Amino acid sequence: MRRASIPPAIILAMVLLTLIVVLAVLAGWVAPFDPTRQSLLLRLKPPGTVTASGAHYLLGTDDLGRDLLSRILYGARASLSVAALSVSASLLIGVPVGMLAGWCRGWVEILLMRLVDIMLSIPAVLLAVLTVAVLGPGFFKLVLVLGFTRWPRYARTAYAQTLQVAGLPYIRAAELAGARAPRILLRHVLPNIAGPLLVVATSEFGLMILFEAGLSFLGLGIQPPAPSWGSIMSVGRDYVERAWWIVAFPGAALFGLVVCVNVLGDWLRDRLDPKLHQR
Repeated sequence: MRRASIPPAIILAMVLLTLIVVLAVLAGWVAPFDPTRQSLLLRLKPPGTVTASGAHYLLGTDDLGRDLLSRILYGARASLSVAALSVSASLLIGVPVGMLAGWCRGWVEILLMRLVDIMLSIPAVLLAVLTVAVLGPGFFKLVLVLGFTRWPRYARTAYAQTLQVAGLPYIRAAELAGARAPRILLRHVLPNIAGPLLVVATSEFGLMILFEAGLSFLGLGIQPPAPSWGSIMSVGRDYVERAWWIVAFPGAALFGLVVCVNVLGDWLRDRLDPKLHQR
């Protein structure tokens, strides 16, 4: 049987995503300067500036003379950390809720799925902004808010998949053998619904990155002096005419990261969705 080759676009997306992740993890060693170090004498320097002391600012500096490249590298760490933790939080909340509703049925199913419908009826961005405004900004608060606002999508997917798997013969056989519901759900149901959940998590990962950048842009996310792509662009909008690089470079990094994640998510969906292979 011939194995399907990986398209070049997918390989490129994998390489770029891996590069961004590695640079973010190693930002403390790769970044040429401290991202919070200020120097008003070097403010708004264009890309490629070399000072008399030999310091090279490859992507220029911001309004406080901070190295833009260093801030983008550390900002990538913040964006990836928030996205990974918020997706994990959403999974931990949504998957058990969806599996429980799909397995128990009856009034439990009605109660849980109506709660999911109510959460889905509220715009996620509006709910996130209101929640952050009430709780206050901060890294961990941002993770909790994003995880809380996006868990219904995982619950809906887990619910639909559990309904399909719960009627399979081997599940019934496990019940007749005396296996309890928690054991069946963890050992038999969850491994069989992991594929669709992974596809949802991949698409949500890119969305969480955008949410983090948007909230930080509004001043409700990562707080200064800690760098974030959204906060960097928020500062740069006041200098876009004479210091375009403050907005352009973090915006390009954000665009590239989200595109890579979405491309890989679409590819995983095509590989893991059995309905597509039957066509």
